[in-house]
Order: sequence, then C-alpha cells, then structure tokens
Amino acid sequence: MPRMRKKSDLPSKTCESCGLPFTWRKKWERDWDNVRYCSERCKRNRKAAV
Repeated sequence: MPRMRKKSDLPSKTCESCGLPFTWRKKWERDWDNVRYCSERCKRNRKAAV
C-alpha cells in the first residue's frame, strides 16, 4: 500500500475568487493545471469578486 503524503507536501494554489489558499485534492488529479477556484461556491460567485 502506498504511503500517505503529508498535507504540507501537497501542491497548493490561491483561489481567484476569494484569494484564500487551497491544496491539491485527489478529485483534481487529472485536471490540477486548470483548477482555479477552491470550491463550487467560489466558481459560481466569480463575477461578483471581479
């Protein structure tokens, strides 16, 4: 079984909507380069922040 990675070792980005940092998630594994928002809520409200 593969060893678990520490959360501090995972890549992180800053959300374009709220400006908060967020870390890599398994569900974003194949699309990490295109992830821009930390949540669906920030994605829906992106125009309000701009």
